[in-house]
Amino acid sequence: LAIPFFGYKSHVSIDRKFRFIRKWKTTDAAASDGARLREGLLDKTNTASSVWADTAYRSKANEDFMDKQGFVSKVHRKKPHLKPMPRHIQKSNAGKSVVRSRVEHVFADQKSQMGLFVRTVGITRATMRIGLANIVYNMRRFLFLERLNASA
Repeated sequence: LAIPFFGYKSHVSIDRKFRFIRKWKTTDAAASDGARLREGLLDKTNTASSVWADTAYRSKANEDFMDKQGFVSKVHRKKPHLKPMPRHIQKSNAGKSVVRSRVEHVFADQKSQMGLFVRTVGITRATMRIGLANIVYNMRRFLFLERLNASA
């Protein structure tokens, strides 16, 4: 039997230079984001060794994992509890957001241009739907880069 969840998450690893989705994983919305990083999302053959992610992916286990695997952590830092964000961390996070926003553009494209809305019962169906959307995104991205290259 399929276990119904009230939402799904798409975790993606993209190529920083060309913005292709290189690896992806679908989970139910209740799953913690941080552990997904250690479940095969990172790709050593990617064009860069830096990992740009939001604060949900910052943990001691993830930092140790990235260090052992030879990745450079560019994960956002969390705001200290009940204290204002220190200025130097605020500036550092702002610089990281510029690069990290490229991943958010992938999700925005899938929602707006492709109309991706996952309304299925069961993780298998959601995984298939999100996976097909990722393939279509990569195909559209490839065609865009081809047109861009042809006109140059």
